[in-house]
Amino acid sequence: MIEMIPRSWLFIPGDSEKKLGKADGSSADALILDLEDSVAPQAKADAREKVLAHLSARPRDGRKSLLYVRINPLGEGALEDLSGVMPGAPDGIMIPKTACADDVRVLSLWLDAFEAAHAIPAGSTRILPVATETAAGTLKLTEFADRPLPRLIGLTWGAEDLSAAIGASTNLDPATGEWALVYKLARVQVLLAARAAGVAAIDTLYVDFRDEAGLRQSSSRAADEGFAGRIAIHPAQVDPINDSFAPSPEAVEHARQVIAAFDASPGTGAVGLNGKMIDIPHLKQARNVLALHEAIAARG
Repeated sequence: MIEMIPRSWLFIPGDSEKKLGKADGSSADALILDLEDSVAPQAKADAREKVLAHLSARPRDGRKSLLYVRINPLGEGALEDLSGVMPGAPDGIMIPKTACADDVRVLSLWLDAFEAAHAIPAGSTRILPVATETAAGTLKLTEFADRPLPRLIGLTWGAEDLSAAIGASTNLDPATGEWALVYKLARVQVLLAARAAGVAAIDTLYVDFRDEAGLRQSSSRAADEGFAGRIAIHPAQVDPINDSFAPSPEAVEHARQVIAAFDASPGTGAVGLNGKMIDIPHLKQARNVLALHEAIAARG
């Protein structure tokens, strides 16, 4: 059984009692309790207390969804955030505005200390960096494949902060409404860097939460490209994202047929299936599809 990488990552403002109160009803694989952009500076201390209370009331072994916390950037309140929430043993930390892979190394060292202080299993708090919110971070994505970062679960990206960082007036191509070239490049680099590092690539948010058809189309395309999941900014986006990043019944059946074909010809590097020749890369993909299907089924 492979590790169940969350398909849907739903943001919840950490200072909103109402939205935190509804979080248990979410079908999101992971909830991101936010202490950064959705929380005003004067409300951050209160948000830490609310997030800690939410975590503490839901021990790890009984959580329906994984609970991550988006802290503020290193040097801008991150240590205060961790001091406030780590007693509640979050499943992971999202670190924004990552400048380089060394930011993750530093955060990992801090988590070593917090886990020891609060009797949390060593190394169990995972890290998801937002890796393209600065120009420097985008240019240094290859670093994630060059050093061991055991807590790293994936890489995700964001367009809004990057456009502000480079002084752009928009991140969209006015002719097509799609991402402009710079953001397409950042997205591709995240996908390649994540896979080179052996972790999941998580696609950024789909802004129009009322456009379910567009979200499904975009998410299905992202899944086909190799992304494992997507950020959600509204509860209505969760189910379409979960559906899009789960193997279809047809894909599962095809995977079973591929595996059966190779099982029937042990030691063979290529076999025929439905009039086509398939080889070892097809077998590896089939095993991945079936493992993901089983992991999702086991989660319920």
